[in-house]
Amino acid sequence: MNTVFFDVDTQLDFLYPAGALYVPGAETIVPALGRLTTYAAAHGIPIVSTMDAHTGADPEFATWPHHCVAGCLGQRKPEATLTGSRGRQYFITKQNVDCFTSAALLPLLADLKADHYVVYGVVTEVCVRHALRGLLATGKRVTVLADAIKELNASAAEETLRELTAAGGAVSASSSY
Repeated sequence: MNTVFFDVDTQLDFLYPAGALYVPGAETIVPALGRLTTYAAAHGIPIVSTMDAHTGADPEFATWPHHCVAGCLGQRKPEATLTGSRGRQYFITKQNVDCFTSAALLPLLADLKADHYVVYGVVTEVCVRHALRGLLATGKRVTVLADAIKELNASAAEETLRELTAAGGAVSASSSY
């Protein structure tokens, strides 16, 4: 089975209290993110990392505060989520909540020929939800790691996981890897 890890928006502005759009408690998933990154690198599993990369006047800022402005510190990923020369990691930048609006994503997924996507990151009921929907639409197996995601709204996050399982996806834990 060809597995691909799908790392959704694990960026400084979301993960840490000093971030511009901090997800409360998100720093607690960073150790799991680090273990997943290390595991992927050690086992030759490619990682697709989505990243917000906004311009100063993006329309998204009508809904959300300024965050992840391209080139700024908050747009970066923590070291724990980077494979460096140890593995295959692909970065998909986007200017809105749906990574599938990036023209680069579908050709990359076709090249990777995954049978199974393992998804983690932030925010569960926003960008992770869009990633899950898009990956499920590929017809491949999709698993989200419940201990490696973080939400802003618990009931909306629960609804996201129910939607995933109703569509044939699975929920697991990072300890599986």
